[in-house]
Amino acid sequence: MIDFHSHLDLYPDPHTVAGECNARGIYVLSVTTTPSAWIQTSALAPQGSRVRTALGLHPQLAHQRKSELRIFDSHLPSAMYVGEIGLDGAPDFKPYWNEQMMVFDHVLRACSQAGGRIMTIHSRRASSAVLDRLEAFPNAGTPILHWFSGSKRDLDKAIALGCWFSVGPAMLAAEKSRTLVRHMPRDRILTETDGPFAQIEGRSAMPWDAQKATIELATLWEMSEFDIEQLLNNNLRRLVGNNYSGGRLGGADYRQLSEAIGKRTESR
Repeated sequence: MIDFHSHLDLYPDPHTVAGECNARGIYVLSVTTTPSAWIQTSALAPQGSRVRTALGLHPQLAHQRKSELRIFDSHLPSAMYVGEIGLDGAPDFKPYWNEQMMVFDHVLRACSQAGGRIMTIHSRRASSAVLDRLEAFPNAGTPILHWFSGSKRDLDKAIALGCWFSVGPAMLAAEKSRTLVRHMPRDRILTETDGPFAQIEGRSAMPWDAQKATIELATLWEMSEFDIEQLLNNNLRRLVGNNYSGGRLGGADYRQLSEAIGKRTESR
């Protein structure tokens, strides 16, 4: 299973959840909402596990935590993944739009200067603006649009820009989202949960609920669950491999991830 967007540190008992992920062999990208949380959240991923930690500054917190950009910059050389970052145009956060833009531009510029990163990106009610900023910073890395909910026109632009997409069971419950997923490139999709924020059957989504997204994709694309799992594993393998060969991932991290998703490591 692959959960490419989960807030492990925000579960009531994060160590238990992380331990269960490790026991089940789930590949998890554990995102952070503030740079100051990165070190402690990284401790949830024991050596040899398939849990990776992303360095982020959530757009909903940009106006409160913009002073932590210096912390972001100090950790970035050690962080191969960046997120959750992006923009949020919902009414509660639109008043802080200028701060959000400043923070997002800073992060994209820093990633560009660092050689690029794998980025998981929030774009609620802000898809067009997010894509404009990604277009302005083409060397920032590989953008994965988490829970994309933009227009078909925005989706076409995202595809043209080389964006990837992560989809979860809560997202796939909506017909509009299912319609968007039908048009997404199948070789640029990964599964996620967005737990504990996303809800499934009246409870917080857990990382292992990513399997429900696999089942939904099998139905949506009229493929077997086995073939979907193979597709997702191949997508993750290629994402990791492309960013290793591009210098964004360390060699040890690439080898470990390759082994974790069933690929014999090639000598390089």
